[in-house]
Amino acid sequence: MTDEAAPATALPTGQKAKTGASGSGAKRGGSARNPRRRAREFAVQGLYQWLIAGGTAEDVLAHLRDLDGFDRADRAHLDALMHGGIEQASALDAAIARHVDRPTKQLSPVEHAVLMIGAYELTHCIDVPYRVVINEAVELAKSFGGTDGHKYVNGVLDKAAADLRPAEVAARRAAGAGSSGGNAPR
Repeated sequence: MTDEAAPATALPTGQKAKTGASGSGAKRGGSARNPRRRAREFAVQGLYQWLIAGGTAEDVLAHLRDLDGFDRADRAHLDALMHGGIEQASALDAAIARHVDRPTKQLSPVEHAVLMIGAYELTHCIDVPYRVVINEAVELAKSFGGTDGHKYVNGVLDKAAADLRPAEVAARRAAGAGSSGGNAPR
């Protein structure tokens, strides 16, 4: 496939882009998004492109650079997500494979990309609390994915977090044992 056949913002058949002010495909308006969230949004688009068309992280990043708002993304985090996501795709798939109901190759490419980002951050971005990783992935799935894709992403990453960050998850669950549960505020 040529680079033109799968632009960075291509969406699966039947899905409409949920564009905001930046044109990056996200719902939320311009100033509400911080640079790290923007990096995740561009990473979803880039990993989606990579899952569909292949190529290198640099090829994908070259397409992303042309999108509105790229200059406001956390470039270091975007580079880590793109390079790490592509270079460690097999390991990331293995981290989520136990928690999905089908082979990862059969997942929606949008959900697959979001799950790869979540697995990467759970594994390598220890400074980001696991609940934040999951919440950010859910927001990405809501912005870019299908109707109930965010529920699937939430369930998979919640289970993966218990494998990838067992001490943090156990501490959080122990602290919340007396509460009513639910999502923690961001």
